[in-house]
Amino acid sequence: MTQTHESDVTTLRAAIEAARAAPSIHNTQPWRWQPSHDGQTLHLYADRSRQLEVEDPEGRLLIESCGTALHHARLALAAAGWRFDVQRLPDNNQPDLLAMITLTGHGDPDEHARVLLDAASRRHTDRRPVTDRPPDQPALDAVVAAVTAEDTRLYLLRRDQVVEIAAAMAAADIIEVSDEAHRAEIARWVGGERRDATGIPANAVPEHAPQTQVPGRYFGSPGTLPIGHGHDDAAVYGILHGDNDAPLDWLRAGEALSAGWLTATTRGLSLLPISAVVEVLPARLALRRLLSGLGNPYLAVRLGYPDAEAPAPPATPRLTADEVTES
Repeated sequence: MTQTHESDVTTLRAAIEAARAAPSIHNTQPWRWQPSHDGQTLHLYADRSRQLEVEDPEGRLLIESCGTALHHARLALAAAGWRFDVQRLPDNNQPDLLAMITLTGHGDPDEHARVLLDAASRRHTDRRPVTDRPPDQPALDAVVAAVTAEDTRLYLLRRDQVVEIAAAMAAADIIEVSDEAHRAEIARWVGGERRDATGIPANAVPEHAPQTQVPGRYFGSPGTLPIGHGHDDAAVYGILHGDNDAPLDWLRAGEALSAGWLTATTRGLSLLPISAVVEVLPARLALRRLLSGLGNPYLAVRLGYPDAEAPAPPATPRLTADEVTES
């Protein structure tokens, strides 16, 4: 093995390692990586064994989750000075092959990628209410720009529209909670200590339902995460959306979510993804109406400033790089 080959293999492994920090629906981490033997190409596959078959039968949230991992891997390569090409859904005969990253050369490290990659180690999902400080407009503009750069759009709701997304969330929750199969699936992925390094541990779930403008997802049982008495009155809600509604769009939406979330983190903002509103058709149609014909909704998000005096929620577990890599 030549020194260059060894260096390239190490580079791809570093990208896989960075992608471990990516967020995913219920922390399912539904991706598999396969580096090429020559160390030049990294393949990203959907891992259907970790798909939420009841909550996400089409796989849209699985693919969005894989998109966040793809973006994290891209950041690691760019921050290390690598140039590369990305082919998304390159083979119609392999629908689970979501992307191929091919190294094309080396140059100066991308400083912006370094900043976002550093934020990845601080990013977390915080389901607690945000403070009563409204998000600064420059920070919101930066998040919108980051999403737009990934071929997706972020529509920020007016305050009078928040009641509509709250109603959509409540309706989605009623539909899902009434489904025994959905309750069983949630119980599989949420709660406990998560010794298998996937899912959401109890210490990341609020101890009781927060009194927020938009209700949180019902997880079946309370967690152990202490929450304050905030009401999210200053939170800003948004909808990730685009022109089409197909796997390529879901993948790009995941990349956009990662870019927007990490940008929010660099600005001191908390971003909370709200997926239940796209899991159930009536709620998804309500979001389409909110968009007034602007496009198809992929995900909703909440933006706000976290309580600086409260400790950050504990990190959720992660599979090792070896566990998500095929030789």
